[in-house]
Amino acid sequence: MVASSAQGGQNERLRRFVPSRPRSGRSTFAPKMAPQILQEKSPDFRYNSVVKSIYVISAGISLLFPVVGRAELKWDQTTIELNPSVTEKQAIGHFKYQNVGKDPVHFKSVKASCGCTTAQTQKEQVGPGEKGEITATFNIGDRVGQQIKTVSVETDDKAHPMMTLTLKTNIPEVLQLTPNFVFWQTGENPTPKTVIAKAGKDVPVKELDVKSTNPQFEAKVEKGSAPGEFKIDVQPKDTKVPSFSSVTVKTDFPKEAPKIMYITARVNGAPAAAVTPAAPAVPGRPASTAVPAVNAAQAAVSPSGK
Repeated sequence: MVASSAQGGQNERLRRFVPSRPRSGRSTFAPKMAPQILQEKSPDFRYNSVVKSIYVISAGISLLFPVVGRAELKWDQTTIELNPSVTEKQAIGHFKYQNVGKDPVHFKSVKASCGCTTAQTQKEQVGPGEKGEITATFNIGDRVGQQIKTVSVETDDKAHPMMTLTLKTNIPEVLQLTPNFVFWQTGENPTPKTVIAKAGKDVPVKELDVKSTNPQFEAKVEKGSAPGEFKIDVQPKDTKVPSFSSVTVKTDFPKEAPKIMYITARVNGAPAAAVTPAAPAVPGRPASTAVPAVNAAQAAVSPSGK
């Protein structure tokens, strides 16, 4: 019995390692590497291998060609149009921007197109994501109508190293003079010539002060038929000799800084006499000289006067 029990235990241990044979006679025993070999041949394994290869290639490219950051300024607008009132002395435009890049932007220069305009930036360096603005200030002075000024901005932004900002200012006219130039010819009857002055829209001009810079000219003003309209008469004392004068026209608005405009008055000299060109030279004859047109006409008359 003891021997039988020992032999039975030994047979049980052998069954664990000896492959069993099915009815077909083929062994069902598979080596330990068989599952791995089958997995490598499956579609899922091939897909995972391709994905892993893409990641490996991408990582290699990143090492060979590192990503370079870029600075870039994005402007809200590069052209601003302003409409100041007649009482304003300056027109100010605010050009706002933001650095949408990954590197800081450095301003190299900010220059206005003329001396009547100044420009300045809030900061010399703009970090990624930061915002700022460039302020352009236009001094109006005695200017009227539309004035266009520019500001040139230079940065180290590789995409847009130079940027031009445009400031348009529409300045209303306080007073319009039609015409602003009157003249007479020498010897002409020195009658007055009239200039019509009209106040601009919504400009409450009630009085004008006119003066001539030359005492040889007189200037008088009176109110016209319509509100804000005036009639200015300019007259020379005589027209015997050429003369010139500027007539200043000063408004009563705005009170703190009245506007001054000018009318030009002139007595022109007599036109020069026309000259007949000399006849071409003929061999054997003396060359003729140019004579005034009047004398040439008299020379055409016979000595007898007929």
